[in-house]
Amino acid sequence: MSFLRSLVHMAWLVLTVIPYTLAIILVAVLGLDRSYRYRIASAWLGLSSIGSARVLLGIQTRVIGMENLPTGEKSPAVLLVKHQSTLETFLMPALMPHPLAYVFKKELLYVPFFGWAIGLLDMIHIDRSLRTQAFKKVVARGKECLAQGIWIIMFPEGTRMERGQKGVYETSGTRLAVQTGAPVIPIAVTSAKCWPRKAFIKTPGVVDVSIGKPIPSVGRHHKELMQEVEDWIEAEMRRLDPEAYR
Repeated sequence: MSFLRSLVHMAWLVLTVIPYTLAIILVAVLGLDRSYRYRIASAWLGLSSIGSARVLLGIQTRVIGMENLPTGEKSPAVLLVKHQSTLETFLMPALMPHPLAYVFKKELLYVPFFGWAIGLLDMIHIDRSLRTQAFKKVVARGKECLAQGIWIIMFPEGTRMERGQKGVYETSGTRLAVQTGAPVIPIAVTSAKCWPRKAFIKTPGVVDVSIGKPIPSVGRHHKELMQEVEDWIEAEMRRLDPEAYR
């Protein structure tokens, strides 16, 4: 049954991404405000991550800590999120009250429809082989986005991790936060309980999302700040999913 559900869900994603991408392209061609493109993309992500995951896969989402998010219209934030599967990539824009700018590898731009769509959004694509230049681009574009009320979202481990595992927390996110003065929002997500890393078959269950309190970045060292983020996320992961860390 899980295989059949997963197959139907994948077909749903493939079929629905096409009209949504075409809508984003149309909005771009017409020269309408860029915010419309994000709204269309966010609607599709919400449909795929929350709606279809609940109906087709039996995956429920339980969120705590929404009150910890900054409330001002232009209040900046750098979201640093635990990364276990594709689910949180789709889920965050559907949850957050501000538009998000993902920092992602440029190779994703070549993915048909999905890549074309994100290439037309206010995202930050980088060449990971050019580390210095890539970070300069993250800072420059990050400052522009934050000034517009767009939050930056990054996965500090860099790649999806197996359930119960911890990767190396890179400091790009906290370096950006320190340079811009934006607070850091740590977020723990237990998506691998239902949607494992690189797995086709997903299983019913509850994915917990825990949003931590903002951590000020002003006057901090980026390594010290990242250590605080890592400590909070990993401790929260153990609280939310103790079975994975026995």
